[in-house]
Amino acid sequence: MSDPGSVSGGTGLEASAAAGVDQLSHVDDSSQKQRKPRSLWSDAWGELRTKPSFIISLVIIAIIVLMAIWPTLFTSVDPRAADLDKSLQSPSGDAWFGYDLQGYDVYARAMHGARASLLVGIFATLLTVLIGSTVGIIAGYAKTWIDSLLSRFADIFAGIPFVLGAIVILTTLNAPTENPGVFQIITQVVLSIAVLSWPVAMRIMRSATLVAKQQDYVKAARGLGASPLRIVFRHLLPNTVAPVLVYATIALGAFIGAEATLAFLGIGLRPPVVSWGVMISESRDYFQSAPHMLLFPAGFVTITVLAFVMLGDAVRDALDPKSR
Repeated sequence: MSDPGSVSGGTGLEASAAAGVDQLSHVDDSSQKQRKPRSLWSDAWGELRTKPSFIISLVIIAIIVLMAIWPTLFTSVDPRAADLDKSLQSPSGDAWFGYDLQGYDVYARAMHGARASLLVGIFATLLTVLIGSTVGIIAGYAKTWIDSLLSRFADIFAGIPFVLGAIVILTTLNAPTENPGVFQIITQVVLSIAVLSWPVAMRIMRSATLVAKQQDYVKAARGLGASPLRIVFRHLLPNTVAPVLVYATIALGAFIGAEATLAFLGIGLRPPVVSWGVMISESRDYFQSAPHMLLFPAGFVTITVLAFVMLGDAVRDALDPKSR
């Protein structure tokens, strides 16, 4: 007969062993959860949250976007309400930024002018990135005569000076005596910027595609018989979008500056459109007598461009582990 004590002792040992196994399994599970690798985007977000330049630029951009969407939150003055009796008056308590030649409130026009400038920058960036990324990923993945043809085609547009190309395009579309509507002139400026800027996005996407398509996961997908479209959209595009995103962030600020440049030359946005570029254009002959007409809209353009450049630099550093 077996000893009851030995049976109970054996049962206790087995229970202890089972409890120990359960504890070890819980420890292993928790350790596996802790060791779960972070994605590039989550790691980049964790890095961005600690960067003061990212926070500052994000706050500035949020304010600019708020001005563009709801300018009435910042001013109740009609930007098109002219009072010739107040022409060229300096900043005061009634008008923080003073008045322009026509008696418009410069502060009100600066608040409302954010919309047109930001719209041009956003749509020009979207169109530039869409054209450049599509051509770049095709050229990088094909790597045949198609790559050579598309690369030479991009070199033609890259060799055109931006200001000269914009002058040719916009003056061809609009005769000097024509006065295009708001939608028409904004569309033409966006198209002009995109047509002259897409080769940069194309080269960035092509280079990223050439690197990504040599990775093992792309070779494995090709070996398993995946179609080119599946490889491009499922494997290449998610792993090549980061450098293009960085370029788009910086380019958006640059395109807002380009809008101001074209308006200053008299070939971009023009009245009745209210934009920072139009305000700068209207002030060029009155800088000595009324410098506030130029300084305030130019200051908004400078701060906005600087904010997007700071944001792009922060995103670039966060998405590039080698820079840390």
